[in-house]
Amino acid sequence: MYITPDLCDAYPDVAVVEPMFSNFGGHDSFGGEIVTVKCFEDNSVVKDLVAQDGTGKVMVVDAGGSLRCAMLGDMLAEKAAKSGWQGIIMYGCVRDVDVLIQTPLGIQALASHPMKSNKRGIGELNVPVTFGGVTFRPGEYLYADNNGIIVSPVALKMPE
Repeated sequence: MYITPDLCDAYPDVAVVEPMFSNFGGHDSFGGEIVTVKCFEDNSVVKDLVAQDGTGKVMVVDAGGSLRCAMLGDMLAEKAAKSGWQGIIMYGCVRDVDVLIQTPLGIQALASHPMKSNKRGIGELNVPVTFGGVTFRPGEYLYADNNGIIVSPVALKMPE
């Protein structure tokens, strides 16, 4: 379990994401190595990625902050949990929130939206993405809880 205020106290140079996200998943605290997706109103790359081994990893999805459709729902979240993903940060919307809260996965997003996204196969994998005042780089580390989201170039350990 990660406690971001304790991590910020121990590692004052971490980057802190602007407060705009809410917890939607069954795990409030999560962290791991960053894998990025850049896509807009098309979750095809997210759909492909949740089926891959995500052990020790957090998917950071730059969905352009769109509030016009959901980029993650119950089926993809369940697949991500089964594939070992620690969590998903969605700079966009999610849906099926009553099921997401029961899914053993950390999920933070901007809002919920009932409409699903398009599927045109458009998106980029493992490119640096920037939102919330922070640049997320593949291979760096992210930690999230009810207090917020922080990013570090190296893995962090909880202080004792």
